[in-house]
Amino acid sequence: MRAIRIHQHGGLDVLQYDDLPIPIPGPGQAVVRIDAAGVNFIDIYHRTGLYKVPLPCTLGVEAAGTVESVASDVTLVRPRDRVVVYTGQPGVCAEYAAIPADKLVKLPDGLDVRLAAAVFLQGITAHYLAFSTYPLKPGDTCLVHAAAGGLGLLLCQIAKRRGARVIGTVSSEAKARLAREAGADDVIIYTEQDFEAETKRITGGVGLQVVYDSVGRTTFDKGLNLLVRRGMMVLCGQSSGPVPPFDLQVLNQKGSLYVTRPTLGHYIATRDELLARATDVLGWVVEGWLRVRIDREYPLRDAADAQRDLESRKTTGKLLLIPAHG
Repeated sequence: MRAIRIHQHGGLDVLQYDDLPIPIPGPGQAVVRIDAAGVNFIDIYHRTGLYKVPLPCTLGVEAAGTVESVASDVTLVRPRDRVVVYTGQPGVCAEYAAIPADKLVKLPDGLDVRLAAAVFLQGITAHYLAFSTYPLKPGDTCLVHAAAGGLGLLLCQIAKRRGARVIGTVSSEAKARLAREAGADDVIIYTEQDFEAETKRITGGVGLQVVYDSVGRTTFDKGLNLLVRRGMMVLCGQSSGPVPPFDLQVLNQKGSLYVTRPTLGHYIATRDELLARATDVLGWVVEGWLRVRIDREYPLRDAADAQRDLESRKTTGKLLLIPAHG
């Protein structure tokens, strides 16, 4: 089988299209034939070494496909089950992957496997951000950065469903149209307008209950200036780079603010919680009200092109890698 692996950390040139044996399931594992793997910023962080992983490493944390075989002690899934997975650890940018069975979620009837791969990680992330990290309620106003990205489009829809007023930031008018279609009430094109000043204008100076910031370094400080007293900054990514250290006394000065840096693994720490969030998200896609935008699909061997496009921040929606399987 073929897999996208790194043998050292670095630029796009370290990505290799390696030939490996098809894995055999170990205790508690199932081997999944991967039909589509999601491309995410965490893949870039693993490749560059921002997030350290043992080398050599097969990249990819999100995928969907069909169970090929299971270990003798596995009862949660069976061969031929269609499943989706967020592994929490890299390893699914490949034609086959051995995955702990308790990380697999069976797909509901009628859900396309590529849509499942496109929605799972970011859909569950949007779910916990809007339901648990800061539980949105009617009357709240939230700011969603990168509102036309894979996470942003889903978060706009879910936040609107929760009854919040949604302000999104994007880089172009084309992306602004997508954000509005996803439910954003107001959209700021940050390449043309200062998002801090424009948000203050939109809210009449009142401010926001929560900022969902997946951008990081270039947006964090201004976002703090937009929060109401005891408002929350949710740092859920760092596409522009990590936020530098800052004086915590700033939070007091700006209104006893909260700052959190959540990670998905802590919000699906038990199988019950994983299934509860997955049931919601996958069910919403089947029902048709949660719309998933797949921007581009690439052959597995072109993983470098996919990561380059994601890093450029010129994409809208989800990028997928599709294994050839011979």
